[in-house]
Amino acid sequence: MANIDDSAITFQFSGDVQMPHSRKAESEGREFPYLYYPMLAETGLVKHCFTTRLGGVSKGMFESLNLSFSRGDDRKAVEENFRRVALALGTEYGNFVFTDQTHTTNVRRVGREDAGKGLTRERGYSDVDGLVTNEPGLVLSTFYADCVPLYFLDPKHRAIGLSHSGWRGTAGRMGAKTLSAMRQEFHTSPEDVLCAIGPSICQGCYEISEDVAQEFKKEFSAHASEILLEKGNGSYQLDLWRANEIVLLEEGVKQEHLAVTNLCTCCNAKLLFSHRATQGKRGNLGAFLSLERV
Repeated sequence: MANIDDSAITFQFSGDVQMPHSRKAESEGREFPYLYYPMLAETGLVKHCFTTRLGGVSKGMFESLNLSFSRGDDRKAVEENFRRVALALGTEYGNFVFTDQTHTTNVRRVGREDAGKGLTRERGYSDVDGLVTNEPGLVLSTFYADCVPLYFLDPKHRAIGLSHSGWRGTAGRMGAKTLSAMRQEFHTSPEDVLCAIGPSICQGCYEISEDVAQEFKKEFSAHASEILLEKGNGSYQLDLWRANEIVLLEEGVKQEHLAVTNLCTCCNAKLLFSHRATQGKRGNLGAFLSLERV
């Protein structure tokens, strides 16, 4: 990872604590801004980042670091963007492994045999929104334009997880499903896990309908007032950050092991892709997490 440069990007944050932090990597004479969590970085056990719109080669509504092959961007541009992510992370292009995000709560264990799936070769699986592994060097990869990235590190068993949690995933407790998968695969205990809730849409920008609100009232009945703000005429504002925080704390993650974002994709649509801010005319951001090799 590059040295810290907190002046790399100027974002609009919600609240007083600025999480995550920003860095600029230097590779082949180019600046590559990205976001990271000090709590994870300081362990020395993982490499990770959350990308911005900056530092890539895509054009038009995909400018510039689009990481989606499925929204109409030039494939060669997206491939070059991934090469730049690989350089920033100090990894190889063929080490990425992708989800196949369809707003499920399905979590898949991946290993060395899965390296490159989604990027250099076919996945061979579908409907997977979360990945877990204990394989060093394999780069777990998930993609965003308002939904919530969830990072997991079990330092005791040297295992990691990375999951995509939109409103459906959050209502389905994707964080709990990921911890359950890590428990099953690696004997992970939630109290040992370091978690980060990454950049996504904030409550002030996220209006939902009555039917969606009812799902959260049912699933989070004891916390509805914390995550839902009624606006009238059947509309509500939903706090995905707090909802995911509740899920993780109820599973046994310690508050001091949990970093919660206050960075909104929609408020920062010039620097981060946001589906709502652009009415769907956008690319994808990426969350990446890999175990360091011993």
